[in-house]
Amino acid sequence: MAAPPPADALGLRPLTARSVVLSLLLGSHPPEHPVRELVRIAELFDISEQTLRVALTRMVAAGDLLRAEGTYRLSDRLVQRQRRQDEAIHPRTRDWDGGWEMLAVTVTGRSAADRAALRTRLSELRLAELREGLWLRPANLDRALPPELDDLVRKFTARPEGEPEALANGLWDLDGWARTGAALLDRLQAADRPAERFTLAAATVRHLLADPVLPTALLPPHWPAGELRAAYGDYQEELVALGRAGRARG
Repeated sequence: MAAPPPADALGLRPLTARSVVLSLLLGSHPPEHPVRELVRIAELFDISEQTLRVALTRMVAAGDLLRAEGTYRLSDRLVQRQRRQDEAIHPRTRDWDGGWEMLAVTVTGRSAADRAALRTRLSELRLAELREGLWLRPANLDRALPPELDDLVRKFTARPEGEPEALANGLWDLDGWARTGAALLDRLQAADRPAERFTLAAATVRHLLADPVLPTALLPPHWPAGELRAAYGDYQEELVALGRAGRARG
């Protein structure tokens, strides 16, 4: 039996007051909580009230949160992140007819920072770069490309010759994604300590954001994405229940 990936390979990050607040609000609809609920939930993770309040103050100063009458909510910028996270958990797909989306970057003369931002945005849209400036993916996602890309790329539809499975494997490390996903799933299902479950659930979300959401015909066997989404959905319900419990005690 192969050894499980080390913790750093799973994308686990240290538990902090900021990460607890962000995960709770990103998983809440609407994304807001009174400070008394945040304090009570943070205490379950051995985060003191003072530490939490310092983190909240810094997050407001950084533009991550907005505060009004003792309630904290996500800023507009992080509401956009919440929408991307929601889409990662519940991607909308359609039947695949073998066609591919293809985007060619046409804008030139942009700064390195702007080029990096465009690459990040295209990756968030689950496109992969075949070569510099040429991005593609199977056309099985039920979503429109954002209008801000209109002046930056030309859009095409394509039907590559050859085996589409080989093309997909060249664009994404599917076996690596599946191994890490399976390890996260095993660890999350076995974990019982709140802090461990939290860090594993946060890593699961980040991993799902990198899921290419390919048609079933292009996926390797035992693809764990569906089970990962279900496990994270269960954890979200745990966080909601914690918030309700805190509200009832208040």
